[in-house]
Amino acid sequence: MIRKIGVITGTRAEYGLLRGLIRRIQDDPACELQLFVTGMHLSNEFGATYREIVADGFPITQKVEMLLGSDTPSGVTKSIGLGAIGFADAFETHRPDLVVVLGDRFEILAAVSAALIARIPVAHIHGGEATEGLIDEAIRHAITKMSHLHFVAADDYRRRVIQLGEQPERVFLVGGLGVDRLKDIQLMERAALEEAIGLRFKPRNYLVTFHPVTLDRATAQLQMGELLDALSELRDTGTVFTYPNADTEGRILIDMIERFVADRPDSAVAHVSLGQERYLSCLAQVDAVIGNSSSGLTEAPSFKVATINIGDRQRGRLQAASVVNAAPTKTSILAAIVAIQEPSFVRALKDVSNPYGEGGATEKVFQAVKSVPLTDLLKKRFFDL
Repeated sequence: MIRKIGVITGTRAEYGLLRGLIRRIQDDPACELQLFVTGMHLSNEFGATYREIVADGFPITQKVEMLLGSDTPSGVTKSIGLGAIGFADAFETHRPDLVVVLGDRFEILAAVSAALIARIPVAHIHGGEATEGLIDEAIRHAITKMSHLHFVAADDYRRRVIQLGEQPERVFLVGGLGVDRLKDIQLMERAALEEAIGLRFKPRNYLVTFHPVTLDRATAQLQMGELLDALSELRDTGTVFTYPNADTEGRILIDMIERFVADRPDSAVAHVSLGQERYLSCLAQVDAVIGNSSSGLTEAPSFKVATINIGDRQRGRLQAASVVNAAPTKTSILAAIVAIQEPSFVRALKDVSNPYGEGGATEKVFQAVKSVPLTDLLKKRFFDL
């Protein structure tokens, strides 16, 4: 019997991680791919990145509109409600045998809540991780409790999922999917990349992504101001910004980035979405990743590229030796920039290993979701330590 596997994606970063898995499901005659696209993918403000999915040759089974124009707490909460309604209809129409989700965003919470009520088993990727400065921390663990198969990136994360009461035989240690996507894409040459992003690289260059820290009140603007003040001190430096996610206060940060770039047309650019090819090509060319994106922890180490991780957003995640932590202050960020330029630090980068593995996670997840028996998955027993 053909297994109908529904994959849910709501952001550009998440899709990049899932892309290889989606391809395997699509190409296997024993599987029927159902692709549910939601969240930022459907927003013109955030690049309408569903078009990248279509360009990759993946038919979209259903678009689930849920993202409101407001990024206030009330607006985000209402978006979750709209998402639950939309996914209830989508699952009623298409009846997937299994739903695959990744991560910890509010779009995924809405989808998994609907799957739980619809009695559809859920396979969750990248559970057990910790990001103590975000609402994503609680959302991630809530998704774990509503899921039935778990694919984790490290042994520490496997133990944490089991600690949450999940049966050990349903928790698979596979590594990070981000490592796989580095191997699945052809990187652009430097000159072609410069043309594509609209910036001639300088003697030093940074890739900057800074998202709101959603458990802090009214601090996104202050923290971004400190970061931009630090970057304004640099000379002979190119800066490539990618927009923050559609989180609380995200639009404030976008306005600040656009003003910064407008004042520096020869040394800074901002992109709503770089797409997979341009983003990873930038990662291979820059001297460091700066901000608080998980990519700096999970992917940059594989490129032997330094990361300056700012603030609490990623606190609790495994970190490679290439990561330097900084407080969200101008002084601390500038000190971190100095630190990554130290000759001893630069020499050590070549020996950095990625704590999220060396690849192969995508194939392990695929083999499990297409073959694990689905009978009795829904009736979970709490595993007591």
